[in-house]
Amino acid sequence: MRPALEVIGLCVRYRRSWALRDCSLSVPAGRVAALVGPNGAGKTTLMHAAVGLLRPARGTVRGAGEVAFVAQDKPLYDGFTVAETLTFGRRTNNRWDERAARDRLGGLGIPLDRKVGGLSGGQQAQVALTLALAKEPDLLVLDEPLANLDPLARHDVMRTIMAEVAGRELTVLLSSHVVSDLEDTCDWLVVLNGGRLQVSGDIDDLLAGHLVLTGPAEPAEGPAGGATVVSAGLEGRQASLLVRGEPVLDPRWQARRPGLAELVMGYLRSPGSAALPGPAEVGA
Repeated sequence: MRPALEVIGLCVRYRRSWALRDCSLSVPAGRVAALVGPNGAGKTTLMHAAVGLLRPARGTVRGAGEVAFVAQDKPLYDGFTVAETLTFGRRTNNRWDERAARDRLGGLGIPLDRKVGGLSGGQQAQVALTLALAKEPDLLVLDEPLANLDPLARHDVMRTIMAEVAGRELTVLLSSHVVSDLEDTCDWLVVLNGGRLQVSGDIDDLLAGHLVLTGPAEPAEGPAGGATVVSAGLEGRQASLLVRGEPVLDPRWQARRPGLAELVMGYLRSPGSAALPGPAEVGA
């Protein structure tokens, strides 16, 4: 089956600096993929390339089917009513489900006669998301969809996304700085750091393939024989290591599986580490 999003050798340059360098990844259809990384890592650049808003210096990006994009600032016309916003969407898209859009907004209690500028931040986010979903996309790309929303609005937006994914084979790529927002939602992880791809893969497989080791402060190679050390830290007399693989443990050390936040932070702290599929698996 063709992936919903395929990126091969992507390079994007802004003046004298590279925003993305040699990125290759593949997101299978029907997945909810979390795109994670620090500010300036290239997340928005990758999304803009994925939806055709910029032309890369090198490499290719292919999205399967119809693609919809919601930018971080959720651009809407403040002077339009919600109904006028839907009319604008209908007239500018070949694929459009007016009934579903109106039903969604009605179910959320968002009045169609209300000016967009008079809506709360959470309601504006829902209107922007409704416009994207009314296009009936195969791939939905969301740049920080939860930014500046209160906890209730964040929950409502994520619930909307998951309901759409459950209802049909929709693939979602979303970025967020808050890993806890992604733990119960996403099943695929992409980590960007400094314009380079560090991690790409199924979250369950990634978690199962890593361990957190804790024990006496010793050289990292001591307890991690047979495994690759991703990152290491010291807290008092205790050392903590994130490793990939199954080490032969010294009995003084304890091992457990990491959580998603631990996995992400371990890689972000070590830009030279990577957990990537082999070249044959990208675009397979």
